Amino acid sequence: MNPVVIRALGLRDYEQSWQEMRAFTDSRKPHTISEIWLLEHPPVFTQGQAGKAEHILDPGTIPVVQSDRGGQVTYHGPGQLIVYLLLDLKAMNRGIRSLVSGMEDAVIHLLAEQGIAAVARPDAPGVYVDAKKVAALGLRVRKGYTYHGLALNLDMDLAPYERINPCGYAGQEVTRLKDLGVTMDMRQTGKKLVDSLCRNLNLQPQWITHE
Repeated sequence: MNPVVIRALGLRDYEQSWQEMRAFTDSRKPHTISEIWLLEHPPVFTQGQAGKAEHILDPGTIPVVQSDRGGQVTYHGPGQLIVYLLLDLKAMNRGIRSLVSGMEDAVIHLLAEQGIAAVARPDAPGVYVDAKKVAALGLRVRKGYTYHGLALNLDMDLAPYERINPCGYAGQEVTRLKDLGVTMDMRQTGKKLVDSLCRNLNLQPQWITHE
């Protein structure tokens, strides 16, 4: 098993977190231990590297940040669990498709434990319950190292999604764990999701809390 440091970071600014991910990735050496960051962001729309402006319908007062992850526009806000994966694909002996599947399967397993049937879609990365998106994925790979990750809706305001075409799909409905009858808090959900991720990716977690 490859070790991985798990950092619970609380509520953090999106752009600051993004720049910290880039800095960590750029400074990595072959022996650098990979990390997974758990956090929340204040309200923000983030646009993918090849994101199309027409998918941002009416941002209003919510800032829009052009990022370097894959995918189209999405929304982050309090009550959404963000999981950033700063991993070494070569050390893990995995390709990006295998990693994405491992991430989706971790969310699907988490929901299955709560009695909820969820699925992934080959045409649109993420996790869905009754065709409604509950988790979004977006990654960047540089020199074999990943950053960015996934966002799971727990108990957040879903109204801002109406201001965009989520992940580039007009009319894409979204949901949250609260509406699915799941009442786990951020810490519980983060712990369970990390456990599932680490099993799927053959990682040995080492927890560090910064909150």
